[in-house]
Amino acid sequence: MINLQSKWRFFFMFLGIQLVVMALLYREGYQKRVNYFIRIFRKPEHGRNGSTVVGGDVYANLTHLTRAHAHREDMPYCPLKSPLIAGPIHVNFPSGLSLAAVHRKNPLVVRGGRYRPPDCESRHRTAIIIPHRHREHHLKFLLYYLHPFLQRQQLSYGIYIIHQAGNYTFNRAKLMNVGFREAMKEEDWDCLFFHDVDLIPEDDRNSYVCDSNPKHAAIAMDKFGYKLPYKMYFGGVSALSPEHYLKMNGFPNNYWGWGGEDDDIGVRVSLAGMYITRPSLKVGRYKMIKHKLDQGNDINPKRFNMLAKTRQTWKLDGMNNVEYQILSREYNPLYTNITVNIGTEAGLKAPPKPLPTPAKALPKSAPKEPAKNPEVTPTILKNKSNVA
Repeated sequence: MINLQSKWRFFFMFLGIQLVVMALLYREGYQKRVNYFIRIFRKPEHGRNGSTVVGGDVYANLTHLTRAHAHREDMPYCPLKSPLIAGPIHVNFPSGLSLAAVHRKNPLVVRGGRYRPPDCESRHRTAIIIPHRHREHHLKFLLYYLHPFLQRQQLSYGIYIIHQAGNYTFNRAKLMNVGFREAMKEEDWDCLFFHDVDLIPEDDRNSYVCDSNPKHAAIAMDKFGYKLPYKMYFGGVSALSPEHYLKMNGFPNNYWGWGGEDDDIGVRVSLAGMYITRPSLKVGRYKMIKHKLDQGNDINPKRFNMLAKTRQTWKLDGMNNVEYQILSREYNPLYTNITVNIGTEAGLKAPPKPLPTPAKALPKSAPKEPAKNPEVTPTILKNKSNVA
């Protein structure tokens, strides 16, 4: 017959097993749910003027901002740490969202997707470069979250959509080279973020400013269980200053199709004598909009052979030999759309028939701001930037 001492021993063993199982479930399967409930009961922070900041809604702490009449020369600099930052952001994808609705939610964004804080002079000028084709549905969600996300950080910013014309295989890295060159022609940006259209940032403490070395911002995606998939991964969202970009000769132009270019870029960072910096796993979180592999963006079968040759090719293929043809430049209310012919693997040929622009133009009543470089005539460009 089992005595009382044995009963207690079995009880504690059973309790210990239950605790281990609960810990494993928390770690592997329930972490996101737990974090969700933590956010619900999270104590609100306080923003400027004692207003309550709700961490869940990306627009909640921007409602008190009003349009300034004009930027004065004696405008004070924004604080080193923005008082509008609230931390974790609840991300969902509401049905029926339109670009017109996003524009109404962001009244301080002016023509071309440009913004600067209305009540202080920003300390940072950041350009967002988004390579694009056939992803209009994703674009409206990214703009819905990205505009207020950047405004919380009190950045002076502009958003550039680099739209690949035609139906030839997609080339993400070459489009980013185009974006770098065209954005820098318009303004002396001190930081450029190269941003996939399907990644939504989930914490505004993930600063969209450059570090002293190239920065990988999308360190923790829900696709990978909010973990870094491997050490040299440099995909999704990355940030480089103009000096970083030219020092590594930009991005490769010869990766046609899906895969390989992110790893090539990571290798270039190292070959140029730099290293990759990252935010913490807690802060660098992103939610990916689920989608199938795009038509015209099939897996690149040559990617591993090309990666093996990066050490020999990085100074020969990049910003110093990029060729493209601007087909149109449109200053829409929420972004600047640049439609470009980047040719094929055989080189730059006659321009393909342009695809429809990413979104219909919004009403002309949108705020206007003179463009510095309103180029609309097709021009073949070849950059001769020096490489360190």
